[in-house]
Amino acid sequence: MKGVPRHLPPNVPSLPDSAWKRFARWAIGLSGWHIAGEIPDLPRLVVIGAPHSSYWDGIWGLLMKSAMGLDLGVMIKREVFSGPFGPIVRRLGMIPIDRKAATDVVGQMVQRFATHPKMWLGIAPEGTRKAVKQWKSGFLRIAQASGVPIQPIFIDYPTKTFTFGPLVHPTGDTDADLTRIRAMFAGYHGKHRDA
Repeated sequence: MKGVPRHLPPNVPSLPDSAWKRFARWAIGLSGWHIAGEIPDLPRLVVIGAPHSSYWDGIWGLLMKSAMGLDLGVMIKREVFSGPFGPIVRRLGMIPIDRKAATDVVGQMVQRFATHPKMWLGIAPEGTRKAVKQWKSGFLRIAQASGVPIQPIFIDYPTKTFTFGPLVHPTGDTDADLTRIRAMFAGYHGKHRDA
């Protein structure tokens, strides 16, 4: 499939048609970016996208989710909300995270899942645009505690593709799950580095 799907599966959290959605579809169409893989017909997921090496990942990701009409809340650093783009990112469903405060982010997200029958939560497992030796385990702990699967999305700049990979169900063995999930991203290339 080139571009983005016109309709999401019925159980997927979605947004109504809007001028912003039509603009995003037009922009994605011009850019050459597209969706590959199968979108699961599930109401609740933790979605992880990698490699995350540039601000452009967020821009293309926001355009892609908007073009699909996907109601995806994405965890991003709180500082983005205090700048000129604050009102925009709030309207786009972004969730502010204070990375320096000792807050229970996992607990907060588990509570969100407990009170939302339909919720897709997006997280960058690397936690930063810089290269990291180890991914953060928060996304895995949120999925495990909430009883929801993980949807990997592979970002690949050479092919301009966001690929929906196979669903992952946490086993409870955090180290083994992290190793297995990260290995799935081998062969995909970010703007500035691989996963």
